[in-house]
Amino acid sequence: MHSITRQRINLWSSPRNISTALLYAFAQRSDTRVVDEPLYAHYLCRQPTEADHPGRQAVLDSQEHDGQKVVDRMLHHDYGAPVVVFKQMTHHLVDLDRSFLTRMTNVLLIRDPREILASFSRVVDRVTDEDIGLPQQGRLFTELHGTRAPAAVLDSRRLLEDPPGVLMRLCDHLDLPYEPAMLSWPAGPKPYDGSWAEYWYAGVHESTGFHPYRPKSAELPPALNDIAERCRPIYEKLLTHAL
Repeated sequence: MHSITRQRINLWSSPRNISTALLYAFAQRSDTRVVDEPLYAHYLCRQPTEADHPGRQAVLDSQEHDGQKVVDRMLHHDYGAPVVVFKQMTHHLVDLDRSFLTRMTNVLLIRDPREILASFSRVVDRVTDEDIGLPQQGRLFTELHGTRAPAAVLDSRRLLEDPPGVLMRLCDHLDLPYEPAMLSWPAGPKPYDGSWAEYWYAGVHESTGFHPYRPKSAELPPALNDIAERCRPIYEKLLTHAL
């Protein structure tokens, strides 16, 4: 039976593999459709940093470049299910009228900046604070605080340490029934993956559920260590609000 989309949820992230796993979890729900980073091409056309994104042209070829048109679709398109979840990267909001955020439900998925950088820098060169999205997450949380659509905060480590418990709390916050099916998914690429999946999703494509949390102990070079130290206060502030 055709079902009108009533709830639209933005999952604002900086870590890609964990946010992709969370997207896959939502895709297993009986009431939900998912969309993978619809604003990526918009961002690449206006990117304020020099980071070289692998598969850039494929992204530009596969998506609408005008972010306002993307936002209009996110708000008004009927996705054929009561709930639609958009996996978003916080830095993709560049040069956009952000008033649409209060018309949707927003969740910030955060991660320790050292762990973000240990993964991100293996794929992208010339990384800056803004490339990993934590400064933008901090600003977005402040911007939405006190509105009718304040952002919920989800910590990646807590999610991996207790997937059912954290997902239950998230579903409760979203006023959705928890579905145990969210804990597992089939291995391999998904039809809703973005064109960039071959560069970023290898680990999550091998998974059939959330991997147990394992701390990353890799040493960062001085430039990346400086980024991590600058972003740490933002992460720790957001962590105090995490589910």
